[in-house]
Parts: sequence; structure tokens; C-alpha cells
Amino acid sequence: MGNKIYNLEERTYLCARECRFFIKMLPKTLNNIEDGKQLIRASGSVGANYIEANEKLGEKDFLMRAKIARKEAKEGEYWLKLLKDLNSGYSSKAGELIIEAVERRKILSSIINKRSSS
Repeated sequence: MGNKIYNLEERTYLCARECRFFIKMLPKTLNNIEDGKQLIRASGSVGANYIEANEKLGEKDFLMRAKIARKEAKEGEYWLKLLKDLNSGYSSKAGELIIEAVERRKILSSIINKRSSS
């Protein structure tokens, strides 16, 4: 994914887009289709929930939506790892996306921890 984007809303969008491009590259096996659907849902949900968090109704609402975004980032990691293991010819791209998913999860955890302790 190259240069790091520091706007998390933009970064989550770009990652969701890259996951969709990745899915389009994979062979059209039953496993890839089903696991790809799950990855598409999870990767899109990270950004959607983070946007919702930023449009919060209060601090509890922010924390709840940020935690959902983090949960979806974890789920995206899972589907990416599975797709990587089952599609060895695409492991480099999957590896890049896994690194991004881990970084986004850590960023969200940091945001949640800072907001929870204040």
C-alpha cells in the first residue's frame, strides 16, 4: 500500500478498496468466493464504523463504534491469512494487506485506550 496515509478514514477506505482488488485477482474457487465475501464485508465495515464513530452521539457511542471497527479489522486479518494460506501465488499482496490490517487494528486500539482512560 506504499506511502502511509495518516487520515484514518482515508486509510480505511484505501484498504477496503485494495482488498476488493485483491479478491478480483484470486482464482474463482468456492473457498475464495466465500472467504472473499467475508473479507469484503469486514474490510468495508472498519471504515464505515470509524466514520460513524467520528459522527458520535457521545463518548460511549464513539467507543462502541471504534471497538466494532477494531473487531472488524481483526476479522479482516483472519480472512486475509486464510486466503493467503490457500493461494500461495498471491501471498505477497496478501502479506501487504495483513500488515495494513494489523496496523489499523493497533491504531484503533491506541485510540480506544486513550479515549477510555481520559
